[in-house]
Amino acid sequence: MTARLILASKSPRRCELLKRIGLDFDVIPSRVDEGDLVQGESPREHVLRLSEAKAFEVGNPYPDYWVIGADTVVSVDGTVLGKPKDREEAMEMLHQLSGKEHTVLTGFSVNHVGKGKKDREAVQTSVKVKPLTEAEMKWYVQTGEPFDKAGGYGIQGIGSFMIESIRGSYTNVVGLPVCELIQMLSRLGALTISESGILIVE
Repeated sequence: MTARLILASKSPRRCELLKRIGLDFDVIPSRVDEGDLVQGESPREHVLRLSEAKAFEVGNPYPDYWVIGADTVVSVDGTVLGKPKDREEAMEMLHQLSGKEHTVLTGFSVNHVGKGKKDREAVQTSVKVKPLTEAEMKWYVQTGEPFDKAGGYGIQGIGSFMIESIRGSYTNVVGLPVCELIQMLSRLGALTISESGILIVE
């Protein structure tokens, strides 16, 4: 453990986003079961609850570290889409998204057990998918890209071919709203930004 910041996620996309802005961090994936929405829970409440649970589950054994937890869901026509389990479910999700605008919602939480500091937030982005042909959907599923992504597509990868427009944070769709995260870390006193770069505060 060389950094003072922990990302409680195994997502390579979230790791890449943090690396791009020069943050020094360690990765300790959370073991929290993402599961389905509990009865009466909105998508926003769902991602906030899970992101906070992930941050605390990883953070409790490391009380002297800042910990980031996150969870992303895709919602279309009132239906929440998680990660497809197989080819059939991936095809079904693409049919649901085809020609429609959907919502990508990411909840993220930051906590420091030792300092007793924590915060959480949810960011929403609207994404429009072009009408997809059956051949396009089958080809995309065969690439294997949909299977570890909420909603069954990756905007930063091959899936970019289907995106007509986006309203809101692009990095939120990738998996972590970087602008809002940096603002939260600054508010909590977890980092300062100097001319030499971003510095994590002890």
